[in-house]
Amino acid sequence: MTLDPSLIRSSFTAVQPHGPELTAYFYDHLFTHHPGVRPLFAAHLDEQRDRLWAALGALVANLENTETLVGMLQNLGRRHAGYGALAEHYPAVGDSLIAALRHFAGDAWTPAVEESWTSAYGVISSTMAAAGEGVAR
Repeated sequence: MTLDPSLIRSSFTAVQPHGPELTAYFYDHLFTHHPGVRPLFAAHLDEQRDRLWAALGALVANLENTETLVGMLQNLGRRHAGYGALAEHYPAVGDSLIAALRHFAGDAWTPAVEESWTSAYGVISSTMAAAGEGVAR
């Protein structure tokens, strides 16, 4: 799979006007299609939606700044592990993230964009999961 930062950035630009709706869609999709992860989240998700959107923006902004990106992902991975997230939870999150991006990207979503996001999420999830290993829950 190919990770193309320019495709990630352009598709993220296309979904930016829909940030609140995208994150709401993401959580609805996640809990509908992967209900086993619901207990890991607070009952009210307003703050969590804002954090998700901010994290996505920071990740996209730092795609080509490897040191910063890896540090951010490792910190996120340790924090999520502290909340009870396990490596086996990451595929569900990726599935829902791709579904939400696809839903709101419109014509900006192409097979190449999906391949880039899928590849990017592979790096994101593996880095976060590795950093979360051994964190006390």
